[in-house]
Amino acid sequence: MVNRQLSADTICALATRPGGALGVIRVSGSNAVPIVASVFSKDITSAPANTLHYGDILHADRSPIDEAVVALWRAPHSYTGEDACEISCHGSAYIMEQILHRLTEAGCRQAQPGEYTQRAYLNGRLDLSQAEAVADLIASTNRATYRIALSQLKGHFSSELSTLREQLLKMTSLLELELDFSDHEELEFADRTELAGLARQIDERVLSLAHSFETGKALKRGIPVAIVGKTNVGKSTLLNRLLGDERAIVSDIHGTTRDVIEDTADIRGITFRFIDTAGIRHTSDQIEQLGIERTYQKINEAQIVIWLTDSAPTPSEISDMRQRCADKQLITVRNKIDKEPLAMDNVQRTADNGQQATDNGQRTTDNEKKEIANKQLTSANCQSSMINISAKLGTGITDLESALYAAADLPSLDENSVIVTSARHYDALTRAHTSLLRVREALSLSLSGDLVAEDLRDVLAILGEITGRQITSQETLNNIFSHFCIGK
Repeated sequence: MVNRQLSADTICALATRPGGALGVIRVSGSNAVPIVASVFSKDITSAPANTLHYGDILHADRSPIDEAVVALWRAPHSYTGEDACEISCHGSAYIMEQILHRLTEAGCRQAQPGEYTQRAYLNGRLDLSQAEAVADLIASTNRATYRIALSQLKGHFSSELSTLREQLLKMTSLLELELDFSDHEELEFADRTELAGLARQIDERVLSLAHSFETGKALKRGIPVAIVGKTNVGKSTLLNRLLGDERAIVSDIHGTTRDVIEDTADIRGITFRFIDTAGIRHTSDQIEQLGIERTYQKINEAQIVIWLTDSAPTPSEISDMRQRCADKQLITVRNKIDKEPLAMDNVQRTADNGQQATDNGQRTTDNEKKEIANKQLTSANCQSSMINISAKLGTGITDLESALYAAADLPSLDENSVIVTSARHYDALTRAHTSLLRVREALSLSLSGDLVAEDLRDVLAILGEITGRQITSQETLNNIFSHFCIGK
């Protein structure tokens, strides 16, 4: 049902940025069609829904502003649930400004940020979690965040909550039915053992959704990866290689990196936030010491640690790093294999005849060195294996990216995935979990049905906050939609 109070104003706004080949202007509200018709060269007031109309947008003196195509929708079958038009014109900033001016002259009001989506929510076209997903979809920067936002927009999260609410309503109804017959103490409509089992299942699902927030937060902000190691092992070179950009200063001088440098890169549809840290070594330089302290701090904050070396680490070094990264995913990487005599699979190509020359006699091969290093890692009970790379030449970077993707340990993400990404949703889920714990405790202690029912009603109210299936304060709505862009 259309919200009449909201539809009192007809709003307009740019739906695309000026300067492109085409521009789109959106108009929505009870007078959208007659207002657009008044500035258009054709009468579309009686035109059927879901139709396109070609003509000119006109100045007040009926001279043309621009050729345009007007798309027309009728309530409730539009994005906002109201009558709506979209004007497609040339993308000139001047032209679009002139059309907006004509629409406001004809009776439109400039839309506020997020007002179209807010109307869609208030008119029942979207629930509140779906409305928030619109902003997430626009802000998505990689495949993972796009899929999560699309899943939420399609209502998969809402469907999960709806299922939980139905189960809770059934429990509440049975308990309240008992209260209606409280004078017959022998009557029990709700089996307490069955209710306890159902409460446990619901609580486990609520807790699972709440726990997914850590994954959702990491996907939105980027999974933090600290690159650590001694000075001059190539950390900055590796950062630049992973980013595909000269982000950090590279020098043979020890202690060049004295502060933390952060940037993000997309690997297989996942954003990783790489943190280049100061080299770890004993130094009397106070500024460098501060950088090293920040290195240890960033190790604590990281989810994945790339430990970069330019030689096989000793068992004591491995043990020390493993202790520092006890709760992290540790990836040990040996850099600068291009500087070793028989690097790159022991293949050397001469410039004059292109013949391969392999020395199998005097020196230890790369594969043997890798075997020795891996044995050392195993002897130190480290769960990481060594990856050999040349950050300078790009050798082994694909293997490192594969290891990073595996270390992220993300669930399989598709358009049906349900991952919580909103702090508001997380807060509601944790409060619902607290109330469900009270329900479970009350059932285990065989407390009266009215006490259990009260806590169940709390859970229902809290879950309703997420989708907006109950009265939501105007302050909450304003806070949510104020972060949208104009035109959405």
